[in-house]
Amino acid sequence: MGQVHHGSATTTAAVRRAIQHSQESLRALAKRYGINPKTVAKWKGRPDTADRRTGPKAPLSTVLSIEEEAIVLAFRRHTLLPLDDCLYALQATIPHLTRSSLHRCLQRHGISRLPDTEGDKPKRSKFKTCPIGYFHIDIAEVLTEMGRLYLFVAIDRTSKFAFAQLHEKATRRVAGDFLRALAVAVPYPHPHRAD
Repeated sequence: MGQVHHGSATTTAAVRRAIQHSQESLRALAKRYGINPKTVAKWKGRPDTADRRTGPKAPLSTVLSIEEEAIVLAFRRHTLLPLDDCLYALQATIPHLTRSSLHRCLQRHGISRLPDTEGDKPKRSKFKTCPIGYFHIDIAEVLTEMGRLYLFVAIDRTSKFAFAQLHEKATRRVAGDFLRALAVAVPYPHPHRAD
């Protein structure tokens, strides 16, 4: 059976074993096998001859901060909206969020697919019909590396417009500020708002 090495490997398993068992100097072994002395030193110091995985040990987002990832995860778990709806709703809060960075974030945390609603699971009930501008508002607790945070979410049941913010506290003042920010962010005239 053939050996599988990464694309830029300069040694085989047999050469690596020979290097590990040899008493010759690094320079002599490098000359003998036509490789860099650093490569010889690397294989001398390893207990096996297998290639190691390259790249980060734990993949992290290069686009989203820890807090932004917490917003994305809590929003998805709380609303169960499809990917594009999550993207549209969260771009007001996270302007640099792209569809691919959102999808990668959800994949990393194992929630890129929405659960099936058929089978033995109870069927989700539908909201009653409401006029545009009627918002369902909720608060969800989010646990992050930095501690407990609160996700404020508002979703218009008719247009599916959603607005979300992450806060350190869930006080009346924060809730009032959230509602004022929501009123400014709504992209259409609200029946109770004087424009």
